[in-house]
Amino acid sequence: MTYEISAQARELQGTGASRRLRKAGQLPGIVYGGNKDPKAIALDHNSMYYQLQDEAFHTALVKLTVGGETEQVLVRNVQYHPFRQLVLHVDFQRVDDSTKVELKVPLHFVNGDTSVGVKLQGGSISHILNEVLVRCVATKLPDFIEVDLGHLDATHGSVHLSDLKLPEGVELMSLVRGANLAVANLNGAKAVAE
Repeated sequence: MTYEISAQARELQGTGASRRLRKAGQLPGIVYGGNKDPKAIALDHNSMYYQLQDEAFHTALVKLTVGGETEQVLVRNVQYHPFRQLVLHVDFQRVDDSTKVELKVPLHFVNGDTSVGVKLQGGSISHILNEVLVRCVATKLPDFIEVDLGHLDATHGSVHLSDLKLPEGVELMSLVRGANLAVANLNGAKAVAE
């Protein structure tokens, strides 16, 4: 899914200027990266707040239009107010077809309720990781990585990072560093005698 956002360039920077922007319903942000200088921007707070609620928005390529110029960007950092429903600042990174990025991607768990370990052996599945750090070209960044829990039973009670099926060109940083972490475990399953 492609997201499109429009913003305005802003001249004034600093704490006071950002506070005035937020009072006016705007959200301060910055766009950096590529071969261009960083650019301070102002976005509509409410539309950005609801876009940020969408999980896929954080790993999707975004078309950002500032003053008639459109750039392809990724959301790199978001700062939230500690207890109010308020976004304080958003960072965007310019990317193209050759930009390699490292970004956290959410895990989606499937077939857990139909696995033998849950259905027949009375076990329960605990998710250890909810997201993983991946490295790939920005245009090949997956929205999520699917974790198939359908094969879990009393003898095969866990899924590790090396068990995940990754899209072409995507690598898990934990595996690159030599850590094959567990993603999900089956707890309390008892083998059924045949």
